[in-house]
Amino acid sequence: MANARDVSKALTTRGPEVGGNVLRQLLETAINGVGIVPGAKATAANHLVKRNTVEEAIDALVRTHVGLAAAQGVATNIGGLGTLAVALPANIAGVAVLQIRLVASIAHLRGYDVDSPCVRTALTLCLMGADGTQRLVDADVLPASPLVIATAPVFDASMDQVVCERVFAELVSRIGGRHAAVLIARRIPLIGGGVGGSLDALSTYAIGVFAREQFVNRRRITQG
Repeated sequence: MANARDVSKALTTRGPEVGGNVLRQLLETAINGVGIVPGAKATAANHLVKRNTVEEAIDALVRTHVGLAAAQGVATNIGGLGTLAVALPANIAGVAVLQIRLVASIAHLRGYDVDSPCVRTALTLCLMGADGTQRLVDADVLPASPLVIATAPVFDASMDQVVCERVFAELVSRIGGRHAAVLIARRIPLIGGGVGGSLDALSTYAIGVFAREQFVNRRRITQG
């Protein structure tokens, strides 16, 4: 069986070829749902109907998705990931779908069209997190933040491809990082089993915070 380093190396080599397609499949799954798993719009609506305000619904969305990310076997609870697992291990793909759905739900509640190509590029970029996105902007790989990309007047297909490739590479790097952490934790009694879930929960929370910062409330701006 290939170790984490072998898997990461193989995926990195294939990244430019398959990264875009994999990320687009992840987006479709997260936004539109699959099987009995609701997509972003339905998830956002379900949380909003139970809360008094959009912000309370977003608070609940973050809590729910952090909890789901922390759960062991998260990928087994999201159907339709079999083909994605060819390019990404199923657990990584499962958490990525949860994180994209969280970001897309926040964007939808804040008044963005998650079917817009520009918004979808921004949704994908949010998986890089605040620090990862800023590094790309500082290095002139990307021109601006997810907010600017989401509200751009014209869709930039070449930039979308760059974002997909960079985010795919980030997901691949998580494979090696998570496996290394788990291997170390296994040496410590009572800890090893929860490390993977804890890492996923922390990254999901950070991505939720970043998404809330980027997708400012357009509904309020429009109505004001």
